[in-house]
This record gives sequence, structure tokens and C-alpha cells, in this order.
Amino acid sequence: MLHTTLVVLLFLISTTFSKIYFKETFKTDPFSNKRWVHSNWKKDSGEASEFQWSGGLWPVGDRKGIRTAEDAKFYAITSKFQEEFDNTGKHLVLGFSVKHEQTIDCGGGYVKLLPPTTDATTFNGDAKYSIMFGPDICGPTKKVQAIFHHDGQNLLKKSDVNAPEDEFTHTYVLIVNPDDSYDIRVDGKSEASGNLKDDWDFEKPKTIQDPKAKKPSNWVDSELMDDPDDKKPSDWDDEPEKIVDPDATKPEDWDDEEDGTWEAPLIDNPQYKGKWKAKRIKNPEYVGPWKHPEIDNPDYVEYKDVYKRGPLSFIGIEIWQVKSGTVFSDFIVADNVAEVEAFLKSTNVSKEQEEAAKSAYDEANKPPPSDDDHHDDDDDDSFKTDL
Repeated sequence: MLHTTLVVLLFLISTTFSKIYFKETFKTDPFSNKRWVHSNWKKDSGEASEFQWSGGLWPVGDRKGIRTAEDAKFYAITSKFQEEFDNTGKHLVLGFSVKHEQTIDCGGGYVKLLPPTTDATTFNGDAKYSIMFGPDICGPTKKVQAIFHHDGQNLLKKSDVNAPEDEFTHTYVLIVNPDDSYDIRVDGKSEASGNLKDDWDFEKPKTIQDPKAKKPSNWVDSELMDDPDDKKPSDWDDEPEKIVDPDATKPEDWDDEEDGTWEAPLIDNPQYKGKWKAKRIKNPEYVGPWKHPEIDNPDYVEYKDVYKRGPLSFIGIEIWQVKSGTVFSDFIVADNVAEVEAFLKSTNVSKEQEEAAKSAYDEANKPPPSDDDHHDDDDDDSFKTDL
């Protein structure tokens, strides 16, 4: 009892001093009051489309989000934070949900955290961002992108985190801590964590191979060598690799005039010994592998506090999809992990609920029986009557 009370007390203390900078559940129309603003990017060329306020084809209850509705289109949209967020000395926690109800084959499901200078009306793929995070699927590539803007470059994670590829809702959480550590969680489970500078190239290597150093020409790094005393036997090559099959016989119906001269097929020669190779022995000149000497990297610059991502004022979605049908929902940006986890838990729908909703949708939209089906039924009845 005491332990439970202590856990609750710690949670209350942590959430009391935390702050939510952005939260969106889409309970009301996100476009009527311009909470979400579509960019004009690529609209003149007809390459862009707009999100719809929708729960998708098989929503659970009144759950809604914003959904891509046209195939092979670009989508760009932003929403402003309730308050500008500078995460100096704070945790930065981004969470949201994505449902690829079309079982996406190629397209993005990621979001971007954007600076105060963002222009919502012109937001596009070249717009500066601080973090890009979320699922990205195209063909065999199925990963959770986690990209940090740093020193004029967008840094990709060195190793991939697998993204779910089914047609149901999944939650994605990125945690950036003030000690330069991070955690990526998918459906509440940590899929990658560690130090930002270990897993992204925020810094160039401290040392590099000395460009002036070269392996000496007489350096012997072959541990083994051919035995010079081992000689190939004189009769080694006497047997050919292939021989005529001694058991083959000319078919009785073979006609030399029509079929040509019959030749027995060739088979592997069981007496063939293969290509001769001398025995391998230890090389007396072996001195070990040569190691390229390293020197201090003149281009190395130490960066401290790479966790700092602010100031941030917008969340944005800028994606392209071959096949539409992705629903984004339940966004939150806060400085407290427990706050984000509690929010996503309160808005979560189970896979069982979505499977039931999809099954009901599929049943309701099942194509009516064709005339052929009716004829087949009549034929079956007639057959039964005749019997």
C-alpha cells in the first residue's frame, strides 16, 4: 500500500511541474478555427492534396484524426504550439498515433517539429526543421525515421528502428533528455535508446587515419603460405573432369538420319581429383596485420548539449504517398514522459477493437452476389432434386 501511494505521489509531483506545449485529439474540426493550416505548396501544379478530418474507413467510436485521401499526392500541414518550447534543461517528449489503413506500400507517416520562423502557408519539404520523427515505408524499407537538424545538416540515425507495417493504429514516442540521451518507443515499447552523439553523427571522429602513412612494401601480413616443399604428383592431371556415361545406351527409336549422330552424355569423373593446391603452412615472415596509424582529426569540433532542439513553435506533416489512407491522431509535445504516456494510454484503441471495426466495415461493404452466383445455386438445387 505504501509503495503504491509513493508511486502515485511521485507521478503527481512530476506532472504538477510539467508542461504540455501541444496537444491535439481532433474531437472538433481542426480546420474550422484554423488550428491546422494547409500549405499552398504544390497546389498550383495539382501535385498536392489536403488532409480530411476523419476517423478513417473503420474508426473505433468517435475517434478521429486527419487523413490522406488522394493517391500519389503531396501533403503539407502545420499547427502552432500553445506556447513556444525551448527544451534547454528539460525533457522533450513527442508522441502521436498513425494508422496506415491502406497497408501502405510507399509513403511517409512522420511529423516534424518546427521553429518559430515557420511560414505555415509556404511550409514544404525544404523548410527548416529541428526533428523529423515517425514511420517511413517504401518497398523493403520499413523504418522509424529519427532525424535531427544540426549545423546545417539533417542527421539520420546510424541504425534503423523497424516500423510496423499493418493497417492498424500504432503509437510513436521520441524522448530527448537533457543529458543527451534518447529513447524511441513504438506502442509503448522501447525500440532504441542510448546517447545521441553515439547514434547520430553530431561530431566528426576525434581521430582519423594518418593520410601520410602507408604500409611498407615489405610488410608481410599473410599468416599462411603455400608449402614450398609440397609438389604436385606427376599423375595428378591424368584424369579428365568429365567422362562419357558408361551406362548410357542409344535409344531404340533414335534415327541417325533424322536425329543426328547419337552421343552418350557426359558425367562427372569419379577419378578426377580437382585443381591441385599446395598445402598451407605458417608463414615464417608473418608480422601481423598492419594497422594504419591515426592522428587527431583537424576538423573535429566538440558539441555539447546536442539535445537542445528549441525554440519550437509548430508541428508539421510534410509527406508524399503513393496510396492514401493514413490517419494521424493524438499528438502531444511535453516536457514530461509520464504526461505523454498517460495521454496516449487514455486515447489508445486496442488492435482487437480495430479488427472488429474493420471486420464490420468489410462485411457492410462486401459486394453483392453476382448473377453467376445465383445460377450456381440453382444448379446445385437442381442437382440435389434430381438425386
